[in-house]
Amino acid sequence: MKNLKTIIVSTVFTLSATAAFAEPYRIGVLTDMSGMNFDLAGQGSVVAAQMAVEDFGGKLLGETVEVIVGDHQNKPDVGSTLARTWIDSQNVVAVIDVPTSSVAMAVQEITRQTDTAFLISTAGSSALTGEACSPSTAQWTWDTFAMANGTGRAMTLEGAKKWYFITVDYTFGHALEADTTQAVLAAGGEVVGSVRHPRETTDFSSYILQAQASGADVIALANSSGDTMTALKQMQEYGITDAGQKIAGMLLFLTDVQGVGLDIAKGLTLTTAFYWDMDDQTREWSARYSERMDGKKPTMVHAGVYSAVTNYLKAAEKAGEAKSGSKVMETMRGMDINDFFNRNAYLREDGRVVHDMFLVRVKKPEESTSAGDLYEVLATIPGKEAFASVENSACPLVKK
Repeated sequence: MKNLKTIIVSTVFTLSATAAFAEPYRIGVLTDMSGMNFDLAGQGSVVAAQMAVEDFGGKLLGETVEVIVGDHQNKPDVGSTLARTWIDSQNVVAVIDVPTSSVAMAVQEITRQTDTAFLISTAGSSALTGEACSPSTAQWTWDTFAMANGTGRAMTLEGAKKWYFITVDYTFGHALEADTTQAVLAAGGEVVGSVRHPRETTDFSSYILQAQASGADVIALANSSGDTMTALKQMQEYGITDAGQKIAGMLLFLTDVQGVGLDIAKGLTLTTAFYWDMDDQTREWSARYSERMDGKKPTMVHAGVYSAVTNYLKAAEKAGEAKSGSKVMETMRGMDINDFFNRNAYLREDGRVVHDMFLVRVKKPEESTSAGDLYEVLATIPGKEAFASVENSACPLVKK
């Protein structure tokens, strides 16, 4: 952790030392460098953004492009203050990543007011492209609707009709539960109950007992990262799956599965926007990423950061404009968005990047051939099926 703090401090020092000589365009990676989202985003998001800038040539409209880093500490006030400072005094033309939906909502208000590009890779609340949408935002990687629609619909259609939710009590968890409920009901299932817990809970026993007693076919974890891993470990201790109930991790990252191990995660069905071992393109980029990250495999967030930064730079270059996020997004809506991460992708007027998603199953230990060999891809979910229809969007930017 000491090394990570040094990275942030030295970045700020470098900026102050060079500001007198030049004012490059800067991309601000606003992420979690010290909390529960560090592994799934954190330093990996910084590396992915740096790779994108380097691969683009390091310049935009003739000016140097730099990547700077901020730790929002999962606090909306910290995140919005950092974003405002960057935009007002450090020539930041795009803010990228932003784990935690409550932080992203606060930052989106700042980027809306300043017409700054906001490229969301980690935050997943569907409200960011719904009632809170912004003309300068692109929600790049996933949202709660896509996760709910993929996993919730698939498991219900397979016969798991009765659902019970253990939900983290903030914006993201509420949205994930609501979107999954909608998917389950649409597939012919029902919700028999739910309970909410604080973030970073260490003891899930009371919640697990309530879910166990509900008679539900599926206990759905509408939480993420550390909370999901803790819950999964404790659910194994209670013998949930041995007793016949299924567990649905509504948001699971590669790092979460690695964190709990295949003995616990085996057989889980989940939805993801990216898996490093899907094809030659994903493997090639992931190998380059791993070289910089001590062999670690990228999550969908890291791949999404790279793709978002790359396509922002392309759109800004084409638009001849870096500082007006809304103009860059308008240009991007007319562009072809296809790369190792995005398949059949396009940017909608509500800020949602629509692309294919993937339904995967976590492998059993005996099926895995290496540390990163975790998933079997079961199905491709076309983007138009994965994400909510724009016709029903609450975004005021969508023309009815």
